[in-house]
Amino acid sequence: MLLSILTSIFLILSFPNFNLNYLVFIGFVPLFLAIEKNSRKKAFWFFYVSGFLFYLGTLYWLYHVTGFGLIVLCLYLALYFGVFGFLIAFLGRPGIFLYPAIWVLLEYIQSRLFTGFGWTLLGYSQYKNLPFIQIADFTGVCGVSFVIMLVNVAIWRLVKHKKLSRSLSFVALVLIAVYAYGFFRLNSEEKSPTVKVSIIQGNIPQEIKWQPEAREAILNRYITLTKIAAIDDPDLIIWPETSFPGFFGNDRKMTSEVLELAGEIDTSLLLGANTVKGAKYFNSALLISGKGEKIDKYDKIHLVPFGEYVPFSDKFPVLHDLVLGELGEFTEGRDFKIFELPVDKLKAGKSQVNFAALICFEDIFPELARKFVKNGADFLIVITNDAWYGRSGAPYQHAACSVFRAIENRVSVVRCANTGYSCFIDAKGRIYDAVEKNNTHLFVTGHKTSSLRLK
Repeated sequence: MLLSILTSIFLILSFPNFNLNYLVFIGFVPLFLAIEKNSRKKAFWFFYVSGFLFYLGTLYWLYHVTGFGLIVLCLYLALYFGVFGFLIAFLGRPGIFLYPAIWVLLEYIQSRLFTGFGWTLLGYSQYKNLPFIQIADFTGVCGVSFVIMLVNVAIWRLVKHKKLSRSLSFVALVLIAVYAYGFFRLNSEEKSPTVKVSIIQGNIPQEIKWQPEAREAILNRYITLTKIAAIDDPDLIIWPETSFPGFFGNDRKMTSEVLELAGEIDTSLLLGANTVKGAKYFNSALLISGKGEKIDKYDKIHLVPFGEYVPFSDKFPVLHDLVLGELGEFTEGRDFKIFELPVDKLKAGKSQVNFAALICFEDIFPELARKFVKNGADFLIVITNDAWYGRSGAPYQHAACSVFRAIENRVSVVRCANTGYSCFIDAKGRIYDAVEKNNTHLFVTGHKTSSLRLK
């Protein structure tokens, strides 16, 4: 059990805020040693306990939203650890590549089953290890996880048998190939045109975000920051998720103020807002032109279960009452919207520039980002609100997902948060600019203007 706990500690320390990412390469070795000569049942429970502690230690920030939900989620996610341990005990000592393959299959299922929650996949621990993760452009994050688990298995065998083997030598060659490819990609030249973008971090406290008496002050803060950002003459200014303190279109006075603002600064504006159509509510991203006209709208496709909707509540209304009370549910969007950025004063050197917006945690789903890029997005924007989670590792764990979406699709990604990690990421996964004050990105108010390369 002590070895199982040691694995949990190693893995927790590999992720933000600790960022000791090298520990993940030996993280599973204590656990592998713990289950030797144990039954399949004991192997399951050793792995299950280790998984539960790992998820509790990395997802602890969810207690700001729901303590009960945090425990339930960790109990569920730990099952993937348990199944992995059971299969190891069941299979005995097969080839060195089978265990990593099983682990990746379990990560794939975890990322998709029951709407999916692929937040702390092993590969994400390496988001700062840029040479190592460049292979994600053809393997995805699961390919990085595969190599990590491959190293763990190789070290386990080395510790167990105390001698090198041909399989261990082959693993060394895999690592050499991974890093060689990584350094090659990082040193390749980029000559694509650029576009200048400003991100606004409003830093609105969660406890006042939806208070009616705070609406005017919230909107004024965004207007003030936007006018300051406009001095940098950007092609696009971005506000974070649900930054508009009401329902866009329905709250006419505030809607008019935003439209007039875009016209006054003569700059396109993308903002997050709740919208209504009939009896349906949407979490949306809206593009407004520099002439003060609404151009287009994207409605969030992948909603947060138990936060934005309650599964099966249409058949069992009591579930909605238990979870959301009197709050309404959001409706999922259907259209993979590609926004066209007006080019009347664009400096990109292209006749047309397209982008897509991912809202909240949509960037943890690789297939969503891939679909937008295939549909023609030249870059991706992530608008989110990580203020829910306090001063924790959550905003950086979230940003790690955006780093991988950039590499997987070889596009720039811009993150704009109410508070969190508002930053610019290039197509090689480098975070090269961010909203920052006093050496912190969290709970600061400000803006940042930077250029990003188009696809």
